Amino acid sequence: MLHVDTQGYVLNPRVQRAPRPLIERGLLQRISGIIVHQTGGASGASSLSNYTTQNATGAHFLIDKDGAIYQTASLFRQTWHVGRLRARCLAEYRCTPTELEALKRFSPKTEHRMEMAKQVPQRYPSNEDSLGIEIVGAVVAGKGQNPAEQGVYEAVNEQQNASLRWLIAELTSTFGIPMTEVFRHPVVSRKNPTEAESALW
Repeated sequence: MLHVDTQGYVLNPRVQRAPRPLIERGLLQRISGIIVHQTGGASGASSLSNYTTQNATGAHFLIDKDGAIYQTASLFRQTWHVGRLRARCLAEYRCTPTELEALKRFSPKTEHRMEMAKQVPQRYPSNEDSLGIEIVGAVVAGKGQNPAEQGVYEAVNEQQNASLRWLIAELTSTFGIPMTEVFRHPVVSRKNPTEAESALW
């Protein structure tokens, strides 16, 4: 069980406080799930630096190559780490006929809007009700490819996975999050399918 201070930061020697206020958005009024990401960059230092730029996006935690855990945003604030949601009912084979009809025409914007009218677990956790964990990991792309879309993310190493397992166990216990509401980023949003593919918790 984690102790969280009045600013929304974890008080534990395994978690280093590294606030990046520019990635914080509105209030996080409830926590329904956790989304696991990879940065696409080769180092934790580059991600921490990117989080200081205007209009930066990031997640609440960053796990570096050596397994070090940095908390970069308050647990009381949203970060924009998810993007437009996929229809969970499609993945779980439980869409209503009305939903299936609406989803016939491919429109990520419409799909997201439909999903946000629901609550977890009828939809995937979103920016407004989830914590994000970034794992440092570069993405390798062939010549002429868009790395974020067509590249392949490097494998998450054992030190990172050990830290991820510990962090997810502590967060789910502290906030009463079911393990069924912990997802890799590509599951919940239309992202590169190799992102966080080798993350284990």
